[in-house]
Amino acid sequence: MTSGPPKGTAGPNPEGPVPVPSGCLPPAFNQGWTYRDRPGPGLASGTSVASYYASRYGHSDRAVWLGRIAAGEVFCNGHRLLADAPLAAGDRLDWQRPPWQEAAVPDLPGPLFDDGDLHVIDKPSGLPVLPAGGWLEHSVLRLLERRHQGDPAGVPRPVHRLGRFTSGLLVCARQPQSRAWLSARLRESTAQGPSQAATLLGAGCRKLYRALVVPGVLALKPGESCLIEVPIGLRAHPQLGQLWCAADGSAPGDRSAPGDRSAPGDRSARSTLTLLERGSQADLVQVAIASGRPHQIRIHCSAIGAPLLGDPLYAPGGLAIPGALPGDGGYHLQAWRLELDLPCGRRLDLEAPQALGFLAVSRSGGERQ
Repeated sequence: MTSGPPKGTAGPNPEGPVPVPSGCLPPAFNQGWTYRDRPGPGLASGTSVASYYASRYGHSDRAVWLGRIAAGEVFCNGHRLLADAPLAAGDRLDWQRPPWQEAAVPDLPGPLFDDGDLHVIDKPSGLPVLPAGGWLEHSVLRLLERRHQGDPAGVPRPVHRLGRFTSGLLVCARQPQSRAWLSARLRESTAQGPSQAATLLGAGCRKLYRALVVPGVLALKPGESCLIEVPIGLRAHPQLGQLWCAADGSAPGDRSAPGDRSAPGDRSARSTLTLLERGSQADLVQVAIASGRPHQIRIHCSAIGAPLLGDPLYAPGGLAIPGALPGDGGYHLQAWRLELDLPCGRRLDLEAPQALGFLAVSRSGGERQ
């Protein structure tokens, strides 16, 4: 799992089963998961296990963690705890989360491209890429593992991420060296300065996104573009601890972040936005990114005053809306086109079969006029 434990578990509907839409996987119970933690040397003296969990994962308070400990779900250094206990730096904590029901999600479609190694799919909105939070079996990775179990060529695994509610082209690869090569290119493009990143991506890798933004804000005519270079940094978040937002240098996270490969203080981010078409309910834009900051398109569009239509997380200005989480849906964003020079010398040019347009507004309750 790629993130800490979530607060709750989806339970059965007291009013009976909810019909599952066509093309979706029904709700299903998984086998549970073990979350592992190890507090570092900065742990305050006298901290208990429940207090540590409550401070580290703000979505569950101390009373919730005391209940989990009493249920025998928490282990410290391999020993099951039945009551709260003091915690020391370096102790090994394991929370054995019981099986929970995962909600219905869109099913995984067949590949748009597969050469026996690279495997590109058109990910539907609503399907998580990797196990995280409340999702384990209902993720692209787990579905690929089940679909390709026993495949002599191996299991294709995602090379990069798309947000759960971002649709479009997702690149996977079977061979570890292929995944390493693709990941290295993404790291290189992010580690370079904006002008260097643009040159690198333009030469061998170009990703184009389409999005619907709130209408009437952009001071552009159809076909015109603007460059967005708003820095992106970490800001305090009451439930997650930290969250990526637009940065102005005033917060510590604007200057550095754990595990960042960029030079200290480098929070540069660069996007080129092109207005494609105006509508009464939304404006349709195309975005090319020359850096790979988390939630970059959502943050950049919000930062210039034109948030993605229906985005529950980022307000105009690029800061987070209190109470919202990155996994909340409602926005319209698509990884529409991929141009990639392969190590063998071939060039891969792919587009999502159905480009994002105003039809998405009609499906979500709006109407183009």
